[in-house]
Amino acid sequence: MKKTIVLKVGSAVLTNNSGLALDRLKNLVDFIAELKENYNVILVSSGAVASGYTLLKLDKKIVAKKQALASIGQPLLMETYRKHFDVHNIICSQVLLEASIFKDTIRLNHAKDTMNELLANNVVPIFNENDVTAIEELVFGDNDQLSAHISLHFGSDLLVILTDIDGYYDDNPHINPNAILQKYVVDIPKEALEANHSANSEFATGGIVTKLKAADFLLSNNKKMFLTSGFDLRDAKSFLLDNIHNKGTLFGAQNA
Repeated sequence: MKKTIVLKVGSAVLTNNSGLALDRLKNLVDFIAELKENYNVILVSSGAVASGYTLLKLDKKIVAKKQALASIGQPLLMETYRKHFDVHNIICSQVLLEASIFKDTIRLNHAKDTMNELLANNVVPIFNENDVTAIEELVFGDNDQLSAHISLHFGSDLLVILTDIDGYYDDNPHINPNAILQKYVVDIPKEALEANHSANSEFATGGIVTKLKAADFLLSNNKKMFLTSGFDLRDAKSFLLDNIHNKGTLFGAQNA
């Protein structure tokens, strides 16, 4: 029986200044096609706002305008994914969730049944938060938190976050050239979880802090997370396909 992984890719990887980074999106789909030989894959994807921005240049800092961009961009994003998955004869589907579903057993169970049916039929479900109808008090606000909850509640064996750095360092590698990559982390300091967010992409809403919070949530539930680069997928491929840990950070016990 195949293991199930949740693969989360954020705006830092999927977008550039003008919108979607189509070359990286294609590389991601090609990678997922390889992964599906060994895993069931659930994809959590950002990029709807950036897709919308290619057609309508609205101010992303204003909530209503950002939600409008998400509404415009979500079908564009899904159509882009569909075209690339078609090359591999893989069907993909769209699943939009709100944070409140994880507190509603009935709706959550319906979502789980749908997920199981999709995976049983070799479909790649593509999740995103429902930005258009999200209420501030009930929103995750970033797909790192959403992917962690999906990984836990949908029975994933591992969450893999693809981002703009190749792992978690003991200091900011963009500033300190002597920062050391942490290959294994089993405990995250409180001060790291409370640091200010520092998203690097103009379309991003997270940063390293939201990823650490996602990892901390999973660690507290005896689940694992792997953080690695989405720009260069070689380390992700080595870890997931060849069981070789070159770079990237595994949050969780090494041999558990």
